[in-house]
Amino acid sequence: MKVIYFLAGLSLSVLFSACAVIRGEDDVDRGRAALVAGNYQTALGYFQEAEQADPNYIYGAELREGVLSYLGKAQYLTGNYAQARQTLERNLSQHRTDNFARLYLGLTLYRLGDQKAALANIQRGMNGIYNWLNYLDENFRFEFGQFWDEGGTIRAGIKTDLAMISSGNVDWAKLIADGERLGIAVEQEKQNFQVQSVGIRPAMETGFMRCGLIELSCAPR
Repeated sequence: MKVIYFLAGLSLSVLFSACAVIRGEDDVDRGRAALVAGNYQTALGYFQEAEQADPNYIYGAELREGVLSYLGKAQYLTGNYAQARQTLERNLSQHRTDNFARLYLGLTLYRLGDQKAALANIQRGMNGIYNWLNYLDENFRFEFGQFWDEGGTIRAGIKTDLAMISSGNVDWAKLIADGERLGIAVEQEKQNFQVQSVGIRPAMETGFMRCGLIELSCAPR
């Protein structure tokens, strides 16, 4: 009888975990759509629900990102800078290669008055995003890479900002505005990719399921 109760409890646990994953994915999808549409408060609500369902949930295959990264973005974009810092730092403690969380942490730190730490994180985040997009273009231009940053507009903007940072003559208003636009632009690229990549996703997943959170050092095998 104890074995039956144990198996029943185990089955319920698996069922609840599966439901949490489905709910988390649905909430992140809705939150991402709201984010791209500029409805940041609505996005915040969805990401909060996703985090409550499963704080360890990782979204995506081609570009994996933790739910805490999304929540931190939305907190930043709604002006909740102290909360955004805590959320993004928590995410990065678990996923150090999440360059979008790194970028938004930098933006957040600037809003909180720490320009030195802000610049380091913005530079590191932008550089990681640039390298990842460039990697796709160089290695998968005729496959799924063709759907990311067509024409190189995003990378050109990042390159300009990185050059400005390197020069030491930082136009903070421009850098912060560009960083915010970059985050939304790549989110839009994700949506475009999901629409355009129907039929090539199995090949894409084979190459990138091992690659972690935008980790350039991991190449398809």
